[in-house]
Parts: sequence; C-alpha cells; structure tokens
Amino acid sequence: MGEPGLRERKKKETSARLWRAALDLFAERGFDAVSTAEIAAAADVSKMTLFNYFPTKEDLILMPVEDHIDEPARVVRARPDGQSAIEALRTQFLAALAARDPATGLSDSEPVMLMQRLARSTPSLLARALHYELTRANTLADALAEPGPTTPFDHVRARQIMGVISALVEHNVARVLAGDKPDAVYPEAVTLAERGFDLLE
Repeated sequence: MGEPGLRERKKKETSARLWRAALDLFAERGFDAVSTAEIAAAADVSKMTLFNYFPTKEDLILMPVEDHIDEPARVVRARPDGQSAIEALRTQFLAALAARDPATGLSDSEPVMLMQRLARSTPSLLARALHYELTRANTLADALAEPGPTTPFDHVRARQIMGVISALVEHNVARVLAGDKPDAVYPEAVTLAERGFDLLE
C-alpha cells in the first residue's frame, strides 16, 4: 500500500521541479527561446522523463490550471441533496477566495504571478488556456445533466456559469498583477462573487 503513495509523491515532486525550472528559464529568456532539453537539464531529469510527464511546453507551464479542469464538475457532483449546483459552486468559490487559492486569482506568489504573465503574453499559452476553459465547461455540462444525457441547454448553463467564474478570476488576477495585495483585493472579490452567483441563481 505504501509504494503507490511513494510513487505518486515522487511524481508530484518531479512535476513541481520541472514546472519551477521551466518558469525560471522562461522568466530569463522568454517562452519560445527555451527548449524542452534545457528545461529537463535544469530540473536534472532526462528529456524522455519530461515528455512522459508533459507532452508540450504549454502543458508544463499550465500544469496548475490543468489540475482544476474538472473542479466545477466535481463540486456539482459532490453537493448534498437539496443544494443547487449554483449554491454549491458559490460555497466552493467563496471558500477558495478565503483560502487565497491561486485558482481564484488571489495569489501574489512569484511563480504564480510569472505563470499568469506568461499565459497572457504568449499566444500558444492563450490558446491552450482557452482549450482548458472549454473543457471545464463541457465537463460541467455533463455534471449538470446527470443522471440524464447532456442537452444543449446544459451546455448553455455551463457556459454561463464558467463565464461568471472566469470573469471573477480574471478581475482578481488583473488587480494582483497591477500590484494590489490579495488581502486588499479580497473584500471586493467576495462582493463581486456574491453578485455574480446571485445573477446565476
């Protein structure tokens, strides 16, 4: 039982080391000027190991985003009986804001801010981020439809929900990148989130 846990822990450590090595190199020279071989060398792993973890540089740099792709769907599926999907997502988002979860945009850690800047200035990363958003909406639509088949209306609902959440996150990111501290942004972030989820309800 202990061995799979150790394997998983080592896998996460290697992923984090690759991510941080890539960020440091991209900060120095830009996304397009850094090769996968250089990233692997900086993280002290083989190029094959890097590709086993991440097929592309875009996958590597956006690793923290990918970890949250199915989060809205998981929240909806795990909600207690009698709670609406919107209320479940509201509760989860407000808790994440309070925890200063980077997924809400309320993080000023150096690596997260660097990733955000790269994602906004690199066309291939913007395209990959859009792909992730579409995937999040599609998985959420599936969760909203359960136990029945997914309908076009479920996709409309999911896009509305993800549109609000994405706008809230983007506003927080913009303020933090402009120099505001997460604690200073938090009160407005909560107010906007409550208004946004009220509109969805």
